[in-house]
Amino acid sequence: MSRKPNGASSIYQGSDGSWHGRVTVGIRDDGKPDRRHVRGKTEAIVTRKVRELERDRDKGTVRRAGENWTVEKWLTHWLENIAIPNVRENTAAGYRVAVRVHLIPGLGAHRLEKLTVEHVEKLTRKMQENGSKPATAHQALRTLRTALNAAVRREYLTKNPASLAKPPQIGDEEVEPYSIEEVQRLLVAAAEETRNGARWAVALALGLRQGEALGLKWEDVDLDKGTLIVRRSRLRPRWRHGCAKPCGRKMGGHCPDREPLRTATADTKSRAGRRRIGLPDQLVSLLRQHQRAQDADRIKAAQLWIEGGWVFTTPTGGPLNPRTDYTKWKSLLKTAGLRDGRLHDARHTAATVLLVLEVAQRAVMGIMGWSDASMAKRYQHITEPVRRDVAERVGGLLWQAPDSADKPDDGPAGVPVAA
Repeated sequence: MSRKPNGASSIYQGSDGSWHGRVTVGIRDDGKPDRRHVRGKTEAIVTRKVRELERDRDKGTVRRAGENWTVEKWLTHWLENIAIPNVRENTAAGYRVAVRVHLIPGLGAHRLEKLTVEHVEKLTRKMQENGSKPATAHQALRTLRTALNAAVRREYLTKNPASLAKPPQIGDEEVEPYSIEEVQRLLVAAAEETRNGARWAVALALGLRQGEALGLKWEDVDLDKGTLIVRRSRLRPRWRHGCAKPCGRKMGGHCPDREPLRTATADTKSRAGRRRIGLPDQLVSLLRQHQRAQDADRIKAAQLWIEGGWVFTTPTGGPLNPRTDYTKWKSLLKTAGLRDGRLHDARHTAATVLLVLEVAQRAVMGIMGWSDASMAKRYQHITEPVRRDVAERVGGLLWQAPDSADKPDDGPAGVPVAA
């Protein structure tokens, strides 16, 4: 029998009575052949496994040799070394929750290459059975898909089971923007605020995201030209204990010597988010009044004032906490006698006002900070006045009385007069 060439697959029965197969699938990092081993009870079983491994090798879908990852080990590695150094802080926070609260407890013990679509779908179903909202399960699935895509690129996986899993069904949440009359009531209530009333005018008139509004500094606002530039977004503070001896407080944010875990702001959400916006004259007037009120606060606070240049501040000049801002929004709705709504509904309202005014789509994208025109479908809503206007236009077109001016004049004998 002629000898098989180097690198050829081999099938043989070992001294243990089992059948073994070896297939060369490539070269390891150290330059030696990457020769994979399979085993089975019969020669037929091993032959089938060898042929499958050869087909995978020829298609380039053989899993890379190296560390035997579990899902927990890979997710931990991906989170700390791949994801967090390269994403925004808020995105990283969402990844941490998804990985540590849902994915590792639910899937962590599986071998990475043994994870299946069914395992993933069972997890998202179990999350919802245990009380998680479909959106939470959807977020966990998206995080897993992103993490496993990185494993595929590094050839630790040949395919991503999370990409094949059916995502949880998320119902479209119907957003009802505030009407023009309701916005006017909100602005009246905001004007009665002793501090930061202009903050709500900025939200309702310009549609700034919460972080964008709270991240504004006076250097971004040109009241003479009537413009402002959105450059940054305020982040929700996170704290750690800074006490030398345990202070007895459970949360780092309650520690008297607390230390920040993140910066006060980050860059805008996208390149499109960094934008210049024109200010209505009425808003310019409100911001001038607000600036004078802030100057009075600065004098009142004296040495306690922290100069940061923020447009909207605490009584001592610090940036507003997004949580405090949210609570104030809820209070404002009650003061104005309006239905409860999310703070983000103010952004939907501003986008819908631009629809009512028939502002060109390109201009709307610039004002709202969108990079994709499809966002208009999510944020601009057909309100009752718009429906009424459309109905009246249709009615006026289809049922308008014939215009006699368009008819040719008849002569004495009923003959049309030539033009």
